[in-house]
Amino acid sequence: MKRSLTLLGVGLVLGASLMFAAFSSANSDITKKTIQHAANIIGLEFTSAEQDSMISSLENLRETYQMMREREIPNHIPPAIQFNPVPLGKTFETVQYPVEFDIPVNVDLPENSEKLAFCTVAELASLIKQKKISSVELTEFFLNRIALHGDKLEAIIKVTRERAMTQAKKLDIELANGKYRGPLHGIPYGLKDLFAVKGTKTTWGATPYKDQEIDVTATVVEKLDEAGAILIAKTTLGALAYGDVWFGGKTRNPWNLEQGSSGSSAGSASGTAAGLFPFALGTETLGSIVSPSTRNGATGLRPTYGRVSRHGAMALSWTMDKVGPITRSAEDLAIVFNAIYGPDEMDQTLIDLPFNYDQNIDWKTLKIGYHKSAFDSDYYNHERDSVSLAVLESLGANLVPIELPDIPAGQLTFILTAEAAAAFDDLTRSNEDDEMVWQERNAWPNLFRAHRFVPAVEYIQANRIRYQLIQEMETIMQEVDLYITPAFAGGNLYVTNLTGHPSVVVPNGFNENGGPVSITFTGDLFDEGTIIKVAKAYQKATAFDEQHPPMFSGE
Repeated sequence: MKRSLTLLGVGLVLGASLMFAAFSSANSDITKKTIQHAANIIGLEFTSAEQDSMISSLENLRETYQMMREREIPNHIPPAIQFNPVPLGKTFETVQYPVEFDIPVNVDLPENSEKLAFCTVAELASLIKQKKISSVELTEFFLNRIALHGDKLEAIIKVTRERAMTQAKKLDIELANGKYRGPLHGIPYGLKDLFAVKGTKTTWGATPYKDQEIDVTATVVEKLDEAGAILIAKTTLGALAYGDVWFGGKTRNPWNLEQGSSGSSAGSASGTAAGLFPFALGTETLGSIVSPSTRNGATGLRPTYGRVSRHGAMALSWTMDKVGPITRSAEDLAIVFNAIYGPDEMDQTLIDLPFNYDQNIDWKTLKIGYHKSAFDSDYYNHERDSVSLAVLESLGANLVPIELPDIPAGQLTFILTAEAAAAFDDLTRSNEDDEMVWQERNAWPNLFRAHRFVPAVEYIQANRIRYQLIQEMETIMQEVDLYITPAFAGGNLYVTNLTGHPSVVVPNGFNENGGPVSITFTGDLFDEGTIIKVAKAYQKATAFDEQHPPMFSGE
């Protein structure tokens, strides 16, 4: 398959000539009527003389586009244009202080093995270090969980048993010889199947790629290997990182098997919540960690843009894709994030800054905002979110009202889809998008086609407004250390995915149908440590993270 121009294609290619691709074939003449139709799509008018003057330039451009389409440009090739989330004049802490995890010292191996399935990473780390359970035993336990429950959830694409058992045996030998790699030593995990791992298929959840093998191992996998974590399964994702429908079915919510698990990190969240593995990696471009974590009752971290390497991961939106962990507790987020963040010579978007995390919170000096107009609005989780604010106040938090910038961030999200249309340009032009399972109006095949018509000028203008959004967000973040917002009401998801700010989403109750709901903590750029420890304090004061799907916990 031939690929188009990646992000440059969103500029020139989506500019003039492809606007009338729907009306004429690549070999047909460009006429004033063609230009008139194209101008109508983008809401502009040109005089007859102006249309006539454009024809030769557009014909030359079309020849250039065709020449570029003859070059193969794999999905992993980024555009020569980079997004920088750092506002003007912004400075950061550059000193790395000792990271302090809260690892319990004396953990007893549960008599009921069902409870082992829902131990936190921190608790399992204690059991491994104390040699109360071996890496091999723990790995076999979770592999058996997958064998027992995986089909019900449709959450697993590939079980990596051989790789996992080889790792587990090696790690047990190391521990016996006095080598302990840290709190992820011997801990199994799941991996969203848009990350490449040598020797396994990397399907991206989509039929056209279901037999794809990529001779690369993603940087995050290599980092987790080094930390001692054990990859046991590649998890489902909505095809090409959208929704929860993949080429083999629809990933299920373990609280309600009639309901999808939301997406696109569908299997990572569903499997973590159901106890198929202690944690998993997901990605977010516009809600793909926050949404499935909410639906499945998991705890998720969407880190700052430019924090975790995307090398070896499928590209959807070069300026918005982010990699983060999905766990069952905020403390576990810190443990996993500490292993995967940091520089990587294969990803030029990364910014090398420390991750400072400890257990200390001075509620008197910590400035915590809350998105007032969002909390005051009438939305489905209002009552439970209000109780969450009261819990934080009871801990000593002094909550101050804030408002997000008055910029319609939701209307700028065509930036994402235009980039995605470029990332999968070959899929559209080859018509292999017809093989995708989901074919509705809002599914990728149609969105990719529609966003071929985004003009280069409008894409650039949207990013200029995005720049303004970043500067205005910095004004707000200068007043607070973090802020709390509803998971979906108020537009925070749009704003922060465009600006690159980190968020932690944690369970904060159950809706009238018994399904989990959540609340979001959003922090300053590159300050994941603060939002994680505040989220942890909230979880210590509540018990929502300790509740698990009855169908999978034996309750």
